[in-house]
Amino acid sequence: MASSFFSDFGLMWYLEELNKKEFKKFKERFKQETLKLGLKQISWTEVKKSSRQELANLLIQHYEAQQAWGLTLRIFHSMARQDLCDKVQRERAEHKKIYRAYVKNKFSSLCTSKFITDFFECFGEKVRPEELEYLHLLFAAKENGQPSHTTVLQGAEGIGKTTLLMKLLLGWAEGSLYEDRFLYAFYFCCRELRQLKETSLADLMSGNWPYPSPAPIAEIVSHPEKLLFIIDSFEQLKCDLSEPESDLCSDWMKQQPVRVLLSGLLRKKMLPEASLLIAVTPMCPAELQARLVCPELITLSGFSEEEIEFYFRRLFPSRSRAAEAFRFLRENAQVYSLCHTPRVCWVIGTCMKQVMEKGRSLAPICRRLTSLYASFILNLFTGEDASCPSPESQVQLRGLCSLAVEGMWTDEFEFNDEALRRNGIADSDVPALLDTNIFLKCTESSYTFAHTSIQEFCAAMFYLLRRDHPNPAVRCRETLLATHLKKVKKAHWTYWVRFLFGFLKEKEQEEVDTFFGFQPSQEIRQEFHQILKNLGEHEGLPGQTDFLALFYCLFELEDTTFVREAVNFLQEINFSINNDLDLVVCAYCLEYCSGLRRLSFSVPKVIEEDGQGCASGPSVTHWHHIFSVFTTNEHLKELEITDTDFCQSVLVILCNQLRHPTCHLEKLQLNRVSLSGGSSVFFEALSQSPDLRYLNLHNVNLSRDDMEKFCKVLSLSMCNIEELTLSGCFLRNPCWDLLHEALLTKKSLCSLDLSASNLHDKGLNVLSVALRHPDCCLRSLGLANCSFTAVGCGDLATVLTSNRKLTSLQIGLNKVGDMGAKVLCEALARPSCHLEILGFKDCGLTSACCRDLYSALTHSRTLRVLDLTLNTLDYSGVAVLCEALKYPECPLWVLGLPKTRFDEKTEMLLMAVEESNPHLTIIGFW
Repeated sequence: MASSFFSDFGLMWYLEELNKKEFKKFKERFKQETLKLGLKQISWTEVKKSSRQELANLLIQHYEAQQAWGLTLRIFHSMARQDLCDKVQRERAEHKKIYRAYVKNKFSSLCTSKFITDFFECFGEKVRPEELEYLHLLFAAKENGQPSHTTVLQGAEGIGKTTLLMKLLLGWAEGSLYEDRFLYAFYFCCRELRQLKETSLADLMSGNWPYPSPAPIAEIVSHPEKLLFIIDSFEQLKCDLSEPESDLCSDWMKQQPVRVLLSGLLRKKMLPEASLLIAVTPMCPAELQARLVCPELITLSGFSEEEIEFYFRRLFPSRSRAAEAFRFLRENAQVYSLCHTPRVCWVIGTCMKQVMEKGRSLAPICRRLTSLYASFILNLFTGEDASCPSPESQVQLRGLCSLAVEGMWTDEFEFNDEALRRNGIADSDVPALLDTNIFLKCTESSYTFAHTSIQEFCAAMFYLLRRDHPNPAVRCRETLLATHLKKVKKAHWTYWVRFLFGFLKEKEQEEVDTFFGFQPSQEIRQEFHQILKNLGEHEGLPGQTDFLALFYCLFELEDTTFVREAVNFLQEINFSINNDLDLVVCAYCLEYCSGLRRLSFSVPKVIEEDGQGCASGPSVTHWHHIFSVFTTNEHLKELEITDTDFCQSVLVILCNQLRHPTCHLEKLQLNRVSLSGGSSVFFEALSQSPDLRYLNLHNVNLSRDDMEKFCKVLSLSMCNIEELTLSGCFLRNPCWDLLHEALLTKKSLCSLDLSASNLHDKGLNVLSVALRHPDCCLRSLGLANCSFTAVGCGDLATVLTSNRKLTSLQIGLNKVGDMGAKVLCEALARPSCHLEILGFKDCGLTSACCRDLYSALTHSRTLRVLDLTLNTLDYSGVAVLCEALKYPECPLWVLGLPKTRFDEKTEMLLMAVEESNPHLTIIGFW
């Protein structure tokens, strides 16, 4: 590996500078220093008789470059040949100076090229102070005080990752950023790397060195802790770093497949001390982070509101026009949200400028995304002074649409010359397409759309042009819509089908008609209508459907009649609201729903508040529309809300709808939901919901005060809850006495789940008093993972023998052990115990308890289901159980015991018992 070091950096030249006496002295010091440093020893006989060239070769063969050069400098210094040491430093400084100048020139040119469009001229090619501050964070010290060595920069396509990386390199080259930390910084674009079959890290670095001087590779890697490698567009390689460790190589000179090479570099097999900056899109494999060494994840969010407004002020020569355009933009949540992506901001801003310069109103253009893109792109191909497009422009746009749709179906976003010609784009068309700035040159032999949203728009327009495609991978409209509405779909399918729905509007069809000279097919509308009808009629489809994607499509269409007909087919809907725009879109569609039977949604941390626990004005309106489904859907029976932190004002809206006379909700599930101090209004609503039968408050944090209010509600005659789940609600001992009265007075309550509560033996003792009372009507009790032991099983045993109504008990994940099982089995064997289902999952049972289980199984006349999964039983214990299962009077129907986890002898025993008893099923999971 050291050969490049000695040839490039000229060790031979330095050894030639020593006279005969000095060279002999060098050899003697060489022996001393290698011993002192603990380096691998070279035969002294070989060293003593070697010439200058032979000694250089010995160093090449035995040491790493960094070791060899460090050793040589130490010897020069000890020999008082500081002149040679100084020359090394001067040459190193000169190399660094040459490379910095090269980087500055190269990336300054890139920043001002058409590759990034004229849009970025507004922000200059210099690193601005706010950008400098952000860039410093990329390798800031962690909590332990140690600097980060691997940073993952994540951001959506077109959000500005490449521009930021280029500015980092410019800042480093100019000396304003990381000057002391990095001697060299290398930029590798995976878009270019994927064109290579094999290469070495040395070759990649040499390819980034100013020609014609050779790159001093070994000098560069001699200080790996001073190196920064920037890997841009990592997702382009479609690589998840999954290569086996044995395939990775530390040799930076070795020729390797690009994927293997990068895996070795990113997984710290090669130059582990070097720093890494990896830019990826969110669609990059999740495994990437897991396989990196202590990565720091930083998300790039794009333009701030101030930057968007700044761009609009620069774009419009008139201050009043700039203000008007920005006002229209802010009033449209969907369009404004996209302006955080710089290239989309350029599209939208340029379109609005075109419209205003023609004296047209912004209102109809800015309402939806399709209108903006149609106006922008069709104008580009019409020309400023022309009243209609030329035949050449029509052909070019058709070709672009054909290319776009092929790329969408084949996951290609870069296209070579052959792909262009296959889709009807001639070589002579390319300059005109590049002039539009929506089609860009990536490399010398490849092209791409300026942003994937532009490619998606052109792909949607393809389906209006009534043209077959030469690539069989391109599917029909029906397949496109069905695929888009699936929960598992291509990650980059964001706007494509939305644009297609947007084209169903009469105005957009007129725009296409004006450009191409024909009216798009009306069949699309009927086709989509039928697909959505089928979605509502098939029971299995709702669970596989991405309803948020559907809502965005309907929102883009903005046709009340079509939307109402589409959503009226739906009986079950589930979605997640992840931002304010999702809230707007869901509210718009749910307002027209009238046939719902089940609704499920989550809203993680997006509810805006005014500082006093109240949602903002527009947000309140949208929440009214969402919760109005309770009063407009007479058959809506189930509501599930997960991962939501309600502010008080939104919770009030929900509760007002729950207590409305026309709300007939029967099943309400809140999973990881925060009531944010609004528990009183929530429990009050429950008291006025006589149809509610099932209530699940899983992982809803309830205080003693909350439990006191809730138990009072449970005791009211208007409350008819039959099944109650309070699992994971952080209930503690002071709460158990509050349930006492509710368990005795609430005759309707037949099922109670307190799993994952801090019950302990003491709490179980308190609870058992109520459970033993004759007035307790519980038939099912869940106490899994409640931290009680064999001591608490004594109280449970008294419950089993005194409460004839209790038929189901789940106590898995408690440390009851064999002693606790013995106490419960004694209770099971008594005639007064009517238990039918018992869960002992992961209770620390061993074969020692199987005799007690035998007694329970041969004496009980009611036990139908017994779960023993995740307990450590062996053959002897299983044999005892099997004897019980053979007993003619054994009532068991289902036994939870994984046959395949036992040895072959035990597995065969269980299989034989199962075959001999037609009523028995042994299952391996629960």
